[in-house]
Amino acid sequence: MTNSFTPTWMIDAIYCVTPKQLQQHNIKAVLTDLDNTLVAWNNPDGTRELHDWLLQMKQAQIPVLIVSNNSADRIARVADPLQLDFVARALKPMTRGLKEAAKTLQLDPSQIVMVGDQLLTDVWAANNAGMRSILVKPLIETDQWNTKINRFFEKGVKKDMLKNNPQLQWRKQLD
Repeated sequence: MTNSFTPTWMIDAIYCVTPKQLQQHNIKAVLTDLDNTLVAWNNPDGTRELHDWLLQMKQAQIPVLIVSNNSADRIARVADPLQLDFVARALKPMTRGLKEAAKTLQLDPSQIVMVGDQLLTDVWAANNAGMRSILVKPLIETDQWNTKINRFFEKGVKKDMLKNNPQLQWRKQLD
């Protein structure tokens, strides 16, 4: 049961992932959740760290694409100033949004990694789409009301997943 929710890696934050690490794993693009993964849900402008990370990815020619269950208006508020493409209303954990992103990127799912802060949406969707996944710690401890519901159910799933996969540990980089 927990295999569906088991990430490939658990990394402290998306900003810890470097182009070199991605290239070592033949990853050619990054799909990222929006809220509490790329930006704090209450800070749509992002941080200096975000801007530096995106510049590193751009210089390495690794596209970053937002795949979020949010509305296009909400995502565009973040994505447009950062010049990032996005898929809105992705319906994660279903795979529609991730498949749309892979088609846009013209890449095989095996060459893409999905990064997110939730097992029940981001990781589950990536696993179902045949992509590798990175679970990150939420950027801040507070969530929007709808995410709080997911977090409640996620606690038990996460506990079982970690029990069944003792090799998974929070890390600062891909291993």
